[in-house]
Amino acid sequence: MKKKLLTLFFVLGISSTVSPQEIALKNNIIYDATTTPNLALEIGLKKKTTLDLYGGFNPFTFENNKKFKHWLFQPELRFWTCERFNGTFFGIHAHVGQFNFGGITLPFNMFPDVKTHRYEGNLYGGGVSIGHQWIFNKRLGLEASIGGGYAYGHYDKYLCPQCGERIGTYNKNYWGITRVTLSLIYVIR
Repeated sequence: MKKKLLTLFFVLGISSTVSPQEIALKNNIIYDATTTPNLALEIGLKKKTTLDLYGGFNPFTFENNKKFKHWLFQPELRFWTCERFNGTFFGIHAHVGQFNFGGITLPFNMFPDVKTHRYEGNLYGGGVSIGHQWIFNKRLGLEASIGGGYAYGHYDKYLCPQCGERIGTYNKNYWGITRVTLSLIYVIR
């Protein structure tokens, strides 16, 4: 109940101070390429500060039980060098999510044997980023960003992607790229 009240006060607080031209909806086309539907809501907080609320959800299982199932929430506080929603920004982000994947290849050698095993677990972490937004007109734009940081994973490992006897429970510490975006932007005015 306390969480619901806190969320309500947060939403009411934002809605009472934010005018429509201070909100943008975004879709990361890189994440789309992984068959993961995603959406971000960026809210102007101050003259040079915004809050980006980014999430993605992939519920799909593919042929031969290949899967990249996961959900991810990644809020980021952004500090703009010029004005918000225009130009270069620096960000501090956190991330939390759950995953269930196997039979695939992941970038950065995160789980080298994921082609022949399945991993199911949680992740937490954070990092810093740099990015840039280009304005096409008063409503449309493009954003590119990259971020690095830390992710902690707690997971179960299974023998094969499909059937799989559980091998064990593990923890993983990852330092590296934690955020990459190439997003289409629609500014609400």
